[in-house]
Amino acid sequence: MKRRALWSTALIAPLALYGCGSAAAPDSGSEGGDGTLVVWDWKSGDATAASYIEAAKADFAERHPDVEVEFVAQPFDQYYNLLGTAIQSGEGPDVMLFNGGGQLRDRADALLPLDDLLAEDMDRLAGWEAFTADGQVYAAPVTLQGHPLYYNKALYEEAGLDPEAPAATWEEFLADCAAITEATGADCFAMGNKEGYGIQFFLSGIGPGVLSPEEYDAWIAGDRDWTSPGVRRVFELWVEAEQAGLNNDGVNSTAMFNDEFALFDAGEAAHVVGLMSDVGHWKEFGEFIGAENVGVMPAPVAAAGAAPALPYDGGIGYGVAEWTADPELAADLVRSLTSTAALEAFYADAGAIAADTTIDASGAGPAAAAIVAQIPTGKPALHVALSAETLELMGRLSQELLSGSTTVDEALGELAASDQAS
Repeated sequence: MKRRALWSTALIAPLALYGCGSAAAPDSGSEGGDGTLVVWDWKSGDATAASYIEAAKADFAERHPDVEVEFVAQPFDQYYNLLGTAIQSGEGPDVMLFNGGGQLRDRADALLPLDDLLAEDMDRLAGWEAFTADGQVYAAPVTLQGHPLYYNKALYEEAGLDPEAPAATWEEFLADCAAITEATGADCFAMGNKEGYGIQFFLSGIGPGVLSPEEYDAWIAGDRDWTSPGVRRVFELWVEAEQAGLNNDGVNSTAMFNDEFALFDAGEAAHVVGLMSDVGHWKEFGEFIGAENVGVMPAPVAAAGAAPALPYDGGIGYGVAEWTADPELAADLVRSLTSTAALEAFYADAGAIAADTTIDASGAGPAAAAIVAQIPTGKPALHVALSAETLELMGRLSQELLSGSTTVDEALGELAASDQAS
């Protein structure tokens, strides 16, 4: 299979959370009949994705004019539950959208391997690893998704700081935050953990400044030591940031989507661990605070030996259900959904860092350029390596850590047991 692609700084392309799509109206959808393919996702109902979907449909129609394609946009907060019901029944959509990582890997048994069906697309697209399980590819990447640490350059200037020289160490970062809060009243971090997503972004956004390259690589490879000083330090920082008043009020009652990002958009927080692609990302932030004020900084180094790198993976991707009547036809629809023309539209209108390495986004602005420049040396995001079950547990425990109802050691013990079991 194709390994991580190294992009030139003139090439780019951004979405979504593995849970960061906006919700559309619920619909359970239907099976595709003769001459029909049914697609489930949470993106096709978004206005910013309309041109992307139309371009993909047009590309597919050129080769299959007699095949109808029906998109069923599901609400993201119910998506994987609905998908689970379809998988249990062994019938449902022909093509489905997934977040890279655990959400895909936990459901690989319900999908067809695409290595042979999409072999000709392997070199053009990046991010395949996030859609791979047991050495086989089960979805084609649409976007690259990562977790840059963004900052508001205007608040830095107002506080008398150099906006082009953000802090390199955690101690310097704390000093800058104190200066910004004193001068502007803005919080250091915009943070939302109502859904338990905040800890995922914190782990992947701040963790590269804590773990050594060796421990980082071992974590991604599955050799995780939850009791190591480095891992413990990440979770201690999670608690310390709250106790030191770095976050906005009510983190556990603040939704990440989209209340956390709204705080950053409004200039009420100086930093946020956001996304590379079409929600909570560089393009959205630029529309509110000005593209020239959106900064991207490496994770501040909080432990000796850390070498921060951009955390990113394949973001979202489409897979083919193992029950589809015509696997080659369904795979060809996936090919259209990852075609250059479709992904160019997704980049232009939604600001998605697309998985297509041939797309030229050299005029996307300073924040996007900074992200793209880091892609060649980037590493997979820490939280994406975890199973869906462990991520769910981590979300609950992260809330308890902030409320003081559990300790770091107790939380790490539970997470270690869950990770080992999964």
